[in-house]
Amino acid sequence: MKFIKGPIMAIAWTILRIWLGFQWIEAGYYKITLGFNAGGFIQGAIANANGDSPTVQGWYADFLEKVALPNIDLFNNLIPWGEFFVGLGLILGLATIPALIGGAFMNANFIMAGVGFASLDTKLFAVAMILTFIGTARYYYGLDRFAIPFIKTAFNKNPAKQIKVSA
Repeated sequence: MKFIKGPIMAIAWTILRIWLGFQWIEAGYYKITLGFNAGGFIQGAIANANGDSPTVQGWYADFLEKVALPNIDLFNNLIPWGEFFVGLGLILGLATIPALIGGAFMNANFIMAGVGFASLDTKLFAVAMILTFIGTARYYYGLDRFAIPFIKTAFNKNPAKQIKVSA
């Protein structure tokens, strides 16, 4: 187990993390620059919840119909920028865990919306899950290696241990 989490294997995990980041940043970049409207995709997913063999669960179609569709402008901004920032975080190795969780959450929603289990989203979801549970090796070669100890030190200052100067 130590081999999987060591600095040598961290090179492989870093390559995988950066590859995943480029997948996300590319998807978000094109949606931001070329324009994006999830309305047709959402309406198609809602339509796929009907019939003899629906590809979208009824409860998820209800969510899309009652929450996502009425707030389509919000989703049209959240999806591309979310994809872009997930990709940026993964490439830099900064906020790696939130980026992995955010990416996996988006992939899970795309899968539930009926893109299919043979899609790229399923593969990206699997990679995100592996990297989420691999431990600190996922950001050994990334900015989190320095940012996390700094943040822990900044927030774990114990006021009782601080020296008080009395006049």
